[in-house]
Amino acid sequence: MIFSQDIGIDLGTTNTAVCVKSKGVVLREPSVVAVDIKNTPPKVVAVGEEAKLMVGRTPGSITAVRPVKESIIADFNTTAAMLREFLRKATSSNASFSRSRVLIGIPANLTEVERKAVHDAAKTAGARYVSLIDASMAAAIGAGLRVSEPTGSMIVDIGGGAAEVAVISLGDIVASRAIKTAGDAFDEAIAQYVRRTFNLLIGERTAEEIKLAIGSALPYEGEAAMNIKGRSLSDGLPHEVEITSANVREALTEPVNRIIEMIRTTLEKTPPELAGDIMDAGITLTGGSVLLRGLDKLIATSTGIPVRIAAKPLDCVVTGIAICLQKNTLNLR
Repeated sequence: MIFSQDIGIDLGTTNTAVCVKSKGVVLREPSVVAVDIKNTPPKVVAVGEEAKLMVGRTPGSITAVRPVKESIIADFNTTAAMLREFLRKATSSNASFSRSRVLIGIPANLTEVERKAVHDAAKTAGARYVSLIDASMAAAIGAGLRVSEPTGSMIVDIGGGAAEVAVISLGDIVASRAIKTAGDAFDEAIAQYVRRTFNLLIGERTAEEIKLAIGSALPYEGEAAMNIKGRSLSDGLPHEVEITSANVREALTEPVNRIIEMIRTTLEKTPPELAGDIMDAGITLTGGSVLLRGLDKLIATSTGIPVRIAAKPLDCVVTGIAICLQKNTLNLR
C-alpha cells in the first residue's frame, strides 16, 4: 500500500535538514554530492556526509560539488539527485516519496526563476506536491517568536551561503534584506587572509576548521593559536604555519561588518512602532554561523539592541517547517 507523507526540507548551502510530519527532524546532512565525470551524464557516487569526506581528496574523475551556492541552486540535476537521496532516506520503507507533499524553506529574496528552480528540483526528485516558505519566517516560528501577534519581531538567520534579516508582525514579513555573506564567506575570507599573509594555499575544509577552532568576532578569554598545513605559493611544497585568534578575527572583519550593516539598514526601514517592539524584545539569531564567538555581542553593541541566540540555531528553520506541517497552516495540496 502506498501512503503520502508530508515532508519539510531546509535546503541549505552547507547542510540540508529534513523533517517528516509527526516525526520531527529525521535527517541532517551536508549539501554535497560526489559525481563521476567520466560518465555522460555524470554519475552520482555519494551524497551528504559520505560525499563531504571526499571534498579536496577525490581522484581526477570524481568531483565533490555543492549544488546549492549562496542559497541558490547552481546545478539543477545534481540538486535533484541530492534531494532524491535525502527524500529516500527520510521516508519509511512502506511509503513512497513519489506521493510525498513537500514544503521547502527558501530565502525571501529569491527571484521567481530561482523559486521555480527549487520547486522543479523537488518535483524531479519525486515529490508529488511542492510548496515554498520563506526561511526567515520558518526560522522565526522555529525559534518560538510570536509571529502572528501585532508586535514586531526581528529574526537574523545566518547560514552557510546567505544571511537574512526579517521584521515580522501579524504573520507576515514587514521588512527584510538578504546578502550572500555568511559561513562560506567567512571560510573564504580566512583562506584569502592566509594566502596574503602567509603565502600559503589552504582548502575550504582547513579554513572551516580554523574558523571553528579559533574564529571570533570579538576578543575572547582563552584565545589560542593553531598550526595549519597547506601548499606554499613560493615553492609549491607542503608547508606549516601558525595562525592566531587575532589573525582570524582580522580576516573576518569585512564579512562580519557586512552582516551588521545589513541589520542596521533593515532597522532603519522598520516602522517606528515595530522598531520599539524590537528594542524591547531584542533580536533573535538563528543559523549555524551565528555560533561564531562574540558575534551576538558585537551585533548588540553595534545596534544598541539586546541580542539572543536561539536555543537550537541550526534547527530553527526545519523546526519551523515541521510546526507548519503539523498545523497544516500552509494547506499543502
